[in-house]
Amino acid sequence: MRTPLILAAGALAMAGTAQAMHPAPLVEAEWLNDQLNNESLVVLDVRSSIDDGGDRNAFEAARIPGSRYSNYAEEGWREERDGVVGLMPDPDDLAQLIGGLGIANDDTVIVVPAGTGPTDFASATRVYWTFKALGHDEVAILNGGFAGWEQQGFETASGPAAPPEATMFSATLREELLATDEQVEASQQAGEQLVDARPEGFYVGTQQSPDVRVPGTIPDAVNLPHDGALVERDGAWYLEPERLTAAIDALELDRETPTVAFCNTGHWAASGWFQLSEVGGLSDVTMYDGSMAAWTRDDSRPVHLAGRGVVSVGELLD
Repeated sequence: MRTPLILAAGALAMAGTAQAMHPAPLVEAEWLNDQLNNESLVVLDVRSSIDDGGDRNAFEAARIPGSRYSNYAEEGWREERDGVVGLMPDPDDLAQLIGGLGIANDDTVIVVPAGTGPTDFASATRVYWTFKALGHDEVAILNGGFAGWEQQGFETASGPAAPPEATMFSATLREELLATDEQVEASQQAGEQLVDARPEGFYVGTQQSPDVRVPGTIPDAVNLPHDGALVERDGAWYLEPERLTAAIDALELDRETPTVAFCNTGHWAASGWFQLSEVGGLSDVTMYDGSMAAWTRDDSRPVHLAGRGVVSVGELLD
């Protein structure tokens, strides 16, 4: 079991300007503004097409001073293999991507989403999870994203950004954060906690992603929609830990029982993983990057569909 990180907005332990900062998993704009001159800090903006128009042009039009840019949707944070989208790339490829952004192992990374909706918050959580899965603990997410930064009146920069100087980033895969197909099957058969992070329509089967072969969910999974604890305030979206705690308690999730978070393609699942593991206090959470896209590749696997109960993938395809 891993020791859960405890959320304390704005809290950190600092031993010096260029030393590890140990921020909470979710930090606020005021905290980040106070740390911008810290030599160990890297602010990583991950806006992309997922947040409806976010790209390098948007980054150069307005950004947090000193921040670096990586397009979450286009620059290799996820990949397609064997017809399954959203999978974690090879750790060596990810290490090369991260090193190319000028991020070293002793840097503290603050991931900045657009802040314009729950789905782009998931972009930041997937990048956060990737750093964690590669053995890098010095990572956090800016609550409210760039929209919240602007909304609160903090300084912005504009114009072309100087390319970062590439450095070496060493990755050590933490397999305990990544659930394989076989591990999810074992978890389902063992009665461990499975958490579907998709909106309710996908969970009950009235909606279906084009990346998933059949509707429905993994049998015995509970539904904790990724957007349930996120609220909009004056045009920016924030995660509210109190709402999350109430939702976890309402589902009667055991904070000590092994838990797997999943969705369609490992995007909303990353938000579910972050909320459960890093903010909600569950001690042993893995993320199924293949999610329902991978689960439904096997005709023999079961799915639960509202109105039909548990059936196999193959039965639904007949």
